[in-house]
Amino acid sequence: MDKLYDVVVVGGGPAGLTAALYLARARYRVLLLEKSRFGGQIAITEAVVNYPGIEKISGTELTETIRRQGEAFGAEYLQAEATGFDLSGNIKTVETTAGSYQCLGLLLATGAHPRKAGFRGEDAYQGRGVAYCATCDGEFFTGKEIFVIGGGYAAAEESIFLTRFARHVTVLIRKEDFSCAASLAEEARNHEKITVLTNTVMEEVDGQQGLTYARYRNTRSGEVTEYRSEEPFGVFVFTGYAPATDQFKGIVELDDRGYLLTDQAQQTNIPGVFGAGDVCVKPLRQVVTATADGALAATELEKYVADIQRKTGLRSTVTPKSISKHSAKVTSTSLFDEKMAEELKGLFSAMERPLLLRLYLDSRPISRELESFVQSLAAISKRLTVEVAQKNAHESYAPCVKVCLADGTETGLAFHGVPGGHEFTSFVLGLYNAAGPGQAISSETRERIQKIKKPVDLKILVTLSCNMCPDLVKSAQRIAAENPNVTAEVYDIHHFEGLKNQYQIMSVPCMIMNDQALTFGKKTIEEILSMIESGSAGRT
Repeated sequence: MDKLYDVVVVGGGPAGLTAALYLARARYRVLLLEKSRFGGQIAITEAVVNYPGIEKISGTELTETIRRQGEAFGAEYLQAEATGFDLSGNIKTVETTAGSYQCLGLLLATGAHPRKAGFRGEDAYQGRGVAYCATCDGEFFTGKEIFVIGGGYAAAEESIFLTRFARHVTVLIRKEDFSCAASLAEEARNHEKITVLTNTVMEEVDGQQGLTYARYRNTRSGEVTEYRSEEPFGVFVFTGYAPATDQFKGIVELDDRGYLLTDQAQQTNIPGVFGAGDVCVKPLRQVVTATADGALAATELEKYVADIQRKTGLRSTVTPKSISKHSAKVTSTSLFDEKMAEELKGLFSAMERPLLLRLYLDSRPISRELESFVQSLAAISKRLTVEVAQKNAHESYAPCVKVCLADGTETGLAFHGVPGGHEFTSFVLGLYNAAGPGQAISSETRERIQKIKKPVDLKILVTLSCNMCPDLVKSAQRIAAENPNVTAEVYDIHHFEGLKNQYQIMSVPCMIMNDQALTFGKKTIEEILSMIESGSAGRT
């Protein structure tokens, strides 16, 4: 039983990451599963200012630090989605998109996802004016009017953040006032570019070429306001979160809103199954309470697992240890420091086949940046070579790097722009997938990918500052790497204004399938496959 762990943690937000850290440090073998991005919802927060002992830090930096701490003690991480559970007996089974895993204890820390507000036009205009992430989409509304819906911490914080881009921000609060900390509410209320309307709900949005009409109503007076604009405006929704518990409904006990019910030790109604973080019933959902939940659940899981080990003699098959460092010394390049270069060399050495990175360049400075980036990357490993293609009239979207096999055969993966920021990791992972063996996927998923017989062109539009974009990029690239009939080309939308205007893109990530069907937001491999199989991505 080579996949027996002491504990499997489902969910890579602050609660799950903290639990993995505690368990690994206590010398338990722990596997953390995360279906999208490590860090959870807090990863999209630009500034965390109320975490004790840290004056100010980004959500991404905070959670990545916790992840690295756990990794240093031997915690294992896998990007895969939990799809089923067998929680009977001492050995519990978690079915995932990357296979089955057994464990003695299980922690559910799946968090929550943003709720929709429910006004007319919300679904139809998602990605074309309606947005849910200020960090990802705020810049699309530079110099424009923005409405923010919500009255909690996120609404107050993000309305302030959006003033960096917007001409003016109007906050619509359903209740009497903000429900967040008084200091934050005061900052939003007194900001010169923010107007706060209480007892007000959005009823409808509409428009041409984006949002140009909004109707909202004062619930006390009944007064209805119709806002019309000749230029598009934005509506950002921050109305709370819904628990991500669909995959274990009917398996563990939930309350009537779908939140996980746990006792004071964070244990559910099933022995050995614990919960932590925003997925649980609790009076306060903050990073500090999530990490506290994770720490408590981990220490209780330590006791539970030790007891099961004594009773049954069962042990995990591998003793956790600190991660070994690459022994090879690599000379730092101009773009990658020694530590980064060593990590990349270790990944590239695991590739089954060498790759050719073919560059298509134009006269813009961004082309010189791309060439420098790719040459520096190739200098790390002999398994990567670079070719600058002759100018080709058909390559209208330069600068571009196409990932090819050593003989020049295109793999279907390409990046237009420079794959920095949040797209650096997804680009490197794309190389690993193209060269093989690639990220693990289930036999069922591989079979679905191989059944694609008609050409499928996927254009993925991103910005380098978007935390959600890499999830969609990784999923699309994994499919393209497995099937030559699929292409997955990524565009940094900042350098391709024509694409942005052609498809009226006002939100990222955006996937365009066969130049017709658009979809917005992060997607798993399985979700993209379902869209391909149905023949249309639609607007979702």
